[in-house]
Amino acid sequence: MSTAIKDTQKMIEEILDAYPEKAKKERAKHLAANDPTGQCSTCQVKSNVKSRPGVMTVRGCAFAGAKGVVWGPVKDQITISHGPIGCGQYSWWARRNYYNGQTGIDTFGTMHITTDFQEKDIVYGGDKGLDGALHELKELFPLAKGIGILSECPVGLIGDDIESVARKVQKEFKIPIVPVRCEGFRGVSQSLGHHIANDTIRDHVLGKGRLDKTTPYDVALIGDYNIGGDAWASRKMLEEMGLRVIAQWTGDASVNEMGIAHKSKLNLIHCYRSMNYICRHMEEEYGTPWAEFNFFGPTKIYQSLRKIASYFDDTIKENAEKMIGKYKPVMDKVIEQFKPKLEGKKVMLYVGGLRPRHTIGAYEDLGMEVIASGYEFGHSDDYKRTYPVMKEGAVIMDDATLYEMEEFTRRLKPDMVGSGIKEKYSYHKLGVPFRQMHSWDYSGPYHGFDGFPVFARDMDMTVNSPTWNLIRKHGVPRKSGDLLGR
Repeated sequence: MSTAIKDTQKMIEEILDAYPEKAKKERAKHLAANDPTGQCSTCQVKSNVKSRPGVMTVRGCAFAGAKGVVWGPVKDQITISHGPIGCGQYSWWARRNYYNGQTGIDTFGTMHITTDFQEKDIVYGGDKGLDGALHELKELFPLAKGIGILSECPVGLIGDDIESVARKVQKEFKIPIVPVRCEGFRGVSQSLGHHIANDTIRDHVLGKGRLDKTTPYDVALIGDYNIGGDAWASRKMLEEMGLRVIAQWTGDASVNEMGIAHKSKLNLIHCYRSMNYICRHMEEEYGTPWAEFNFFGPTKIYQSLRKIASYFDDTIKENAEKMIGKYKPVMDKVIEQFKPKLEGKKVMLYVGGLRPRHTIGAYEDLGMEVIASGYEFGHSDDYKRTYPVMKEGAVIMDDATLYEMEEFTRRLKPDMVGSGIKEKYSYHKLGVPFRQMHSWDYSGPYHGFDGFPVFARDMDMTVNSPTWNLIRKHGVPRKSGDLLGR
C-alpha cells in the first residue's frame, strides 16, 4: 500500500472518530483513499445503500429522480406532481433545462402543476380529484402530447389507483397518460426514481412514435438534460460530424422523439447513472447498440468524437478528424488564456449523475487537480469508472455528510469545491470558492466546443474572484489566498 493511500486513510479515520462507534463503522465503508488500479479491496467504497438515520445526507428521493431528472424536461408532456403542495412546489422547475417552444401552448417544462392534496384527499382518496385534474388540463392545454402523473409519498401510502385513472382517461384523450409510481419513500435515493421513470417510458412511449425515414447516420442523444443548453452544444457537434440526431433524452425532448429512439443506429449516453436502464432495454429488445461518451473538456471531446466515429463509415471518421483540426486551435487558445491562472489549483467534487468523473478531464485540461470526488447516489459501476481517472490517494466519498465534507475541506484545503445547492451557502460562509455543479450555477453550457470556454471562464471567475478576500473569519479579515485559515 502506497504512502499516499495510507495518509488519506489515516485522515479518514481521524474524521470518523467524531461519530459514535456504530455510525463510525458504517460510514467507514463509504470513504476511501483511491487506488486507480481497483485492486485494493479496502479502497473501494460501498454505495447505493440507505443513508444512516441521524446522519445528514444531501440525497434526493425517488420522486425527485423521476420528476426532476427524467420526465420533467420532456417539453410537450404535462407533468403533474400528484400529492401535497410541498413536494410539488419543491420540485418546481429550477434546473434550467432549456427547450424550444412556447410555454403554456406546446411546451410545459417550466409550469408548476399539482393536484394539491388536502387532508380530505388523504382520508377519502385522491383518484376522483386526479380524474378532474386531467380533464381540466386537457381543456386548458389541448396541444399537450401526453400527461405524466408522478406520485408523491401519500399517494402510495393510502393506496390510490392512479393506473386505473390513467387507463380510463387515456382511452378518452387518445394521448399517453403515464402513471409513475415514484413515491419518495421508494428505494435508496433519487436513483430508483430514474429507473422507475425509464420503465414507464419503456412501457408507455417507446416504440410508439413516428419516424417517416431512417438513415445510416441516425443517433439518439441519451442522458443529456440540456442544462444551460448542453444538449444543443452536443447536438451541434454530432450534426457537424455528419450524424442525424433523431432524439434527445430528455432535455428539449418531445414525446414522439422518445417513441422513435429505438430506431437510431447508435444510442449515445452521457449520463450513465440515470439512463443506462433504457439503453440496455433498447439493446436487448431492439438490438440498438449504445456507447458512453464525455464532452467535458477538449481531451475527452477528441477521444469521444473518435470513439463515436468508429461506429460509422470512413466519411464520419474523416469528418471527426476535420472537426478536431478545426476546433483544436480554438480550444488551445482557451487553455492558453486560463491555464496560467488555474494551474495547480485543487478541486473537491461531490455531485450526482456523471459529474464526479466526467468533469475531471476538463479540470485537468486547465491544469487543475481533482483531489476528492464522490457521488450522492452512485452505484458500484459508477465508482469502478471513477477509480482509474482519479490520482492515487485521492479521497473517494459516497453519500457524504456535510460534516465529512467540511472536515475534508479543512484538511485538504481545496482551492474550489464543486457540489450542489444544499452545500453552496455553507461553503460561502466558510469562505471557500464554490461552484454549483448541478445546474452550472446558472451559467452554461459546459459541454462540447461551445461549452469549454464557458467552463474555463467560470472556474477562473470562481477561484480567482477578489470577493473571497472580503470574507471575514471569526471577525478577522482574510488574507489573499487564505482558505479556512491556512
